[in-house]
Amino acid sequence: MTDIHPSDETAEANTAMKIAVVLRSDLEPWQRLNVAAFTISGVASQKGAVGEDYRDASNNLYLPMFKDPVLVFGAGAEEMVRTIERARRRDVSFSIFTRDLFETFNDIDNRAAVAAVPVGELDVVGLAFRIDRKSADKVLKGLKLLR
Repeated sequence: MTDIHPSDETAEANTAMKIAVVLRSDLEPWQRLNVAAFTISGVASQKGAVGEDYRDASNNLYLPMFKDPVLVFGAGAEEMVRTIERARRRDVSFSIFTRDLFETFNDIDNRAAVAAVPVGELDVVGLAFRIDRKSADKVLKGLKLLR
C-alpha cells in the first residue's frame, strides 16, 4: 500500500498532498464525528502528515496539526464500496471504520470486530487517507463534500 516513507519526505515536500475523509451519508451527526475522529487518527500516524507544534505570542505551546488540507466527503453505500475499490486498485493505504465498531469500546475489540468479517462483507461507514492530490481526485471522483 502507498505510504510516505522517510526517504520520500523531500519528494513529498514538492508534491501537493490531500487528506480525505469519506463518511457514509446516512450516519447520525454524532456518528459522523466519531467516525471522522477515528479514521483521521490513522492518517495522523503517517510520517510527514503532521507539522510542527504551534506557539502563541505568550509562548504557550499547542499540539501540531496536519500540514495538508483535510476534505470531508459524503458517500452512499455503493459510493463507499466504489471508493474503497478505487483506493485498493491504486495501492492507497487507508483507515476504515465499520458499522460494527459503534458497538465496541476499545482498540482490542475494534480490531477483533474487523478481523471477524471477510473483506467483501465489511460494512465500512468511513475511511480516511493522505495521498497526492491527483491520485486523491481519482479515488474520490464523483463524491461531493459532506454538508
